[in-house]
Amino acid sequence: MAKTYRIGFASLVHDHVWGELRHWKAHPNVEIVAAGDVNAELRAQFSAEVGIENVYNSWQEMVEKEELDIIQAASENNAGADIVEAAAAKGIHVVSEKPMAARLSQADQMLAAAENAGILLMVNWPTAWSPPLNTAMNLIKDGAIGDIFYFKWRSAHNGPMEIGCSRYFYEWLYDEEKNGAGALMDYCCYCADMCAYLLGLPQQVTAFRGTFVKDYPIPDDNAVILMKYGNAFGLTEASWTQKVGYITPNPVVYGTEGALMVSGNEVHLHPANGDAEVVTPESLPEGKRNAAEYFIHCLETGEPIEGLCSAKVSRDAQEILEAGLVSADSGQVVNLPMS
Repeated sequence: MAKTYRIGFASLVHDHVWGELRHWKAHPNVEIVAAGDVNAELRAQFSAEVGIENVYNSWQEMVEKEELDIIQAASENNAGADIVEAAAAKGIHVVSEKPMAARLSQADQMLAAAENAGILLMVNWPTAWSPPLNTAMNLIKDGAIGDIFYFKWRSAHNGPMEIGCSRYFYEWLYDEEKNGAGALMDYCCYCADMCAYLLGLPQQVTAFRGTFVKDYPIPDDNAVILMKYGNAFGLTEASWTQKVGYITPNPVVYGTEGALMVSGNEVHLHPANGDAEVVTPESLPEGKRNAAEYFIHCLETGEPIEGLCSAKVSRDAQEILEAGLVSADSGQVVNLPMS
């Protein structure tokens, strides 16, 4: 009989938490026991959705008083390191929302704390649960287009406040210390993670960011980071000012033996020596359809966290983001590794 895992939620200010809460609720081997957050409205929302009154005025109090197996961290980016260190001290496994942190030093803290304590640490990237993106990644890994030399991804919408994010979320997204930047950190992170997974750390990074459209104070509303590898470019674009949907495929990837792109729910594969084909992705297998399933699967089987959600891959993505931030603010190309 599988173990029942007791989970607590450390902070509720990352809006992704409500979707993740539904996944945890649906898992038969999970018991949701508590949450901790400084905001009374979010505590009340959590209680209403879960049907429990066991909420604390801070995540610190919850960690101190509750016996937990897992913590779902849904905090500001710069609070993740403190949560992981507190959890690690009690042997509690952690799932943290993307990106890993606000700064590279915080990501390194998280990785070290998890490794020293022997706990599982997973960074939850929504892209990891996309069937078309998984199909594309598998095709690339299997060599369907040869060695990739160009990977481009754009993440964009019209801004956190404009698309209806809660004020608890967008207020810290607009705070450079808590978020790490603006759109650069919030949205360049997805491609940084994909490139770190496929190609590792680049040799050089150059980037630009600016506030082009918004008329209220934010760190940046558009950003571009270019990663130069030995034989490849990675290009990540971020925007909080895009009022329309995507008008081009995403991602677009070129390799030595062909190219592929994702358009909607289809993967378009263009071999260099063969006919183009449309690959319809299969559904993800049970145990790998969302963060809750995958995390419990790894706890039950002893398998390591792999792919986009790996803490080590996410840490390398954080170094790309840090280099991008330094480059954008200094106007200089940044060489990696940074330390």
